[in-house]
Amino acid sequence: MGSIGWSWEQHRFLMYQCLSLPFAFLFYFLAKRGHLSLTYRYLFVSAGGSVLAVFTMGIYSTLLFTSTLAFVLLVCCVDNSCIHTWAFVMQMLWQTFWHLLIQYREYYLHEPVSIRLFLAVSTLMLLTQRITSVSLDLQEKQVVLTPSKRQTCVTLLPLISYILNFTTLLGGPLGSYGQFITLMEGINLTSPPSPPGVVFLKLMQVLMLEWVRFYLVFFLKHLIHDFNPGILYGILSTWCLGLVLRIQYYSHWKISECLNNAAGFGFWVDSSGDYFSKWSGLSDGDFWTTEASICMSQFARRWNVTTASWLRRLVYARHKHFPLFMCFGFSLWWHGLHLGHFVGFFTWAATVKADHHIHRNLFPNITPTQRKIYTFVNWINTQMIVTCIVIAVEFRNSSGLRLLSKTYIGLFPLVNIILHFIVLNLNSLEQ
Repeated sequence: MGSIGWSWEQHRFLMYQCLSLPFAFLFYFLAKRGHLSLTYRYLFVSAGGSVLAVFTMGIYSTLLFTSTLAFVLLVCCVDNSCIHTWAFVMQMLWQTFWHLLIQYREYYLHEPVSIRLFLAVSTLMLLTQRITSVSLDLQEKQVVLTPSKRQTCVTLLPLISYILNFTTLLGGPLGSYGQFITLMEGINLTSPPSPPGVVFLKLMQVLMLEWVRFYLVFFLKHLIHDFNPGILYGILSTWCLGLVLRIQYYSHWKISECLNNAAGFGFWVDSSGDYFSKWSGLSDGDFWTTEASICMSQFARRWNVTTASWLRRLVYARHKHFPLFMCFGFSLWWHGLHLGHFVGFFTWAATVKADHHIHRNLFPNITPTQRKIYTFVNWINTQMIVTCIVIAVEFRNSSGLRLLSKTYIGLFPLVNIILHFIVLNLNSLEQ
């Protein structure tokens, strides 16, 4: 009970999604047996999302319903050629208002902010992803929605279901609207094999991650006095703290996979023939793959995969000037504009940029033996930089920055940025 209680307090998103698993299995069973027509499938997932929102967020669930209603009205009233601009501005202003209200309560009024409000705003961020994704599809004519007076409900029900789908409401991952329609239509008597086995295996992975996180926290809380303080120990303990914060995300993404798989979503044809990998069509990241990244650009591509793809499409691909910094700048706006976000995301952008130049200039000029050493050193460097970014972003305020300065771990991104400028100057001299 201690571990369960600890997980509930530390990561309510995860526990709420665990409670949704039986309803996901029920949906899959009814749909596969032919007891749910396509219309009732849409009603099931949208009603389930609405109930889940009210249960977890209370009165603050109106934030989500307001966004959904406003976007549906836009679809009905605004021409597709400009709907993305309207949807983007509307959604980001609405989301930013609530982010700033939280900051006002925290930093100016010094009032505790309801966990339900935090949950609602975090979920609102995921709604922003889905709404802007659909609006881009509509503007680029990848999706066509032309609701007539007689068929408005039939046309808009799938859209509402996509936005309020209970399997992705609290944790994603982000899939396209067209993919959602295909998945909903594909659940029938010839649909993918029963998912309980793969869901069980992924739940075991979540338990293992939470077990590792539990004992890392225990080490940081109760064993710190047994060691002599020093620079090396300060860096090691800060790295452990960063790993604790990252494991929260890996657990959350894996339980989101479980929830989608339980509902029959995320199965795809894989040439490898591996049953487990066939159920990885909806995934935001894997612990071992992501943490094995040997450079910042590689880590950026593997971390929160569907969100990274959304940012590339929404920002990076649409800006010719400074696309990388525009992408990370929008990401800090989307996350809430806290001081730690400014430091964390611009550090991330600068180190990714530095990584591109340093790796391109150094890697081709070293021997195979040196490359092995270079890879190991670069992995450690990546781990330290990621730790700095995660702590700055998750702490949000100056406390995280003070921690990084006291333990000297903040020197890692600084050294990378300095090396970047040295490499640029050497290249300019050679030319």
